[in-house]
Amino acid sequence: MQFIAGDIGGTNGHVALVRAANDGSGAIETLAYRVYSCAAFGSLAALLQAFIDAEVGTPVSHCVLACAGQVMGDEVVNDNLAWPIRPDALRATLGLTEVALLNDFEALAYAIEGPLAASGRHLCGPAARGPGPSLVVGPGTGLGAAAYVPGVPHAAIFTTEAGQMDFAPHSLREREVLAWLAPDGGYVPVEHIVSGPGLLTVYEALCALDGEAPVLATPKAVTLAAEAQADRHAVEAVELFCAALGSFTGNLAMTTMPTGGVFLAGGFLSSIFDLLRRSAFEERFLHGRSVRALLAQVPVWVTEHGCHGVQGAARWYTRHRAPSGATTLAGAAA
Repeated sequence: MQFIAGDIGGTNGHVALVRAANDGSGAIETLAYRVYSCAAFGSLAALLQAFIDAEVGTPVSHCVLACAGQVMGDEVVNDNLAWPIRPDALRATLGLTEVALLNDFEALAYAIEGPLAASGRHLCGPAARGPGPSLVVGPGTGLGAAAYVPGVPHAAIFTTEAGQMDFAPHSLREREVLAWLAPDGGYVPVEHIVSGPGLLTVYEALCALDGEAPVLATPKAVTLAAEAQADRHAVEAVELFCAALGSFTGNLAMTTMPTGGVFLAGGFLSSIFDLLRRSAFEERFLHGRSVRALLAQVPVWVTEHGCHGVQGAARWYTRHRAPSGATTLAGAAA
């Protein structure tokens, strides 16, 4: 059976027409694949309809969508999505029999069983995976994470909202940035620092702290200026971002000891791989004292997000597919 699989983030929507391989391997065959800018569409239904019109030649009645955020009741709860996502409305608008939803990083964790684990560039730690759990972490429009725990007959996948954890500054400069973000104190989620928009926020904060007006207006402009060493605040912003990402990822690693590897996912990190490799990421990831020896056994790779979320969503669907006509709403996984 052919079905639609999508990975819907705050910036881009990755959509594919897929089917499970007939050889019992669990592999997913991709028949068509496109990436859309979410801002170009007034609704998710419009985005999916554009894909159906362009790529789907025969009627398809089943769809699975990996979405940034968590499924609660009949909607996805997330501040970074371009529009509300409600499966009932999608079924009615697109004439679908079934719409299944799961968290986007849950889908990426399922993709570890596919090509994701072999597609990354090694950043630090051992060069080979161990037998333990794995983590997928990714800063994009927001900041997501999920854990993959090997098991028989299937691995267990655990979603998180780790990006909503409180930001914990490490350096004096990070404390100054935090104070600029919350001058009266209060809650500042780590994704306000460790994400694409967070990088721009850090850049603006550093300019303000030094009494200068920011001249760069997008995260991409900040990373390009940092790579060219063309703006000192851009350079410092990327360095602070990478260091904070190291601390955050190390904190998550201490909860699961992922000797199976940490996969830093997303085109954003891939685009700054050289800056990340030269940064304080590894030092901050390792933390200190006795835990340093433990975290040194954890390999870390950077991998393109690409179609991995779509592949993972399709793998999840073939394992959890509900009876025809039902709507599957996925929370923390099994």
